[in-house]
Amino acid sequence: MKFDHHLHTSRHSPDSSLAPLDLIESAREVGLDGVVITEHDYQWQPDELAEIAAKAGGLRVFSGAEISAREGHFLVYGLPDLDEVPPGVTVAELLRVVRARGAAIVAAHPFRWDQPFDEIVAEHGPAFDALELVSKNVSRETRGRAERLLLDHPQMGATGSSDAHEVHTIGCYFTRFDRPIDTIQDFVAALKARAGRPGHRENAFLASGPVSWEPASRRA
Repeated sequence: MKFDHHLHTSRHSPDSSLAPLDLIESAREVGLDGVVITEHDYQWQPDELAEIAAKAGGLRVFSGAEISAREGHFLVYGLPDLDEVPPGVTVAELLRVVRARGAAIVAAHPFRWDQPFDEIVAEHGPAFDALELVSKNVSRETRGRAERLLLDHPQMGATGSSDAHEVHTIGCYFTRFDRPIDTIQDFVAALKARAGRPGHRENAFLASGPVSWEPASRRA
């Protein structure tokens, strides 16, 4: 199953021009099986998410959030709410809450804006379920740094997603999972089991380059 799980809409992310209904229409058109909306420091409420999902025609529609931590941005999935992880939370506290709640965490565009992400891993260990290896906001240079970090720490997985703020970038990158995913709990479990690998959409603009990543456990 193909999921784009880093997306922002104009409903709750002021820097996005992507309307929710345009999101689901485009996601279906490009062949995605599901999307996870990750607004900046906001998680959609169940009733508003159900309203959009009812119009998705079989596309799975879930919600997580992109948390603006003190040390950078992190995608979290499966938290009941964001009360314990306000903007400016430390990575240490964010990791504590994620683990206590059985949620999943992915480092969004690691090394972007000179983020010393290798120092974060050195301090906290390979504590992330995955690193976002490719997206429209991952350069080839920062992708290379993330790949080298993953080679040193194969406990962490790799994902792909668009980080879309506009309709034409939806699904440029995605994560392909080797199992059925019908709920946000299934999605969290798949991330924690390292069951996904990044992929790309043909004919899309690929800021990070094309994807042929395989986790260390699958390499000869």
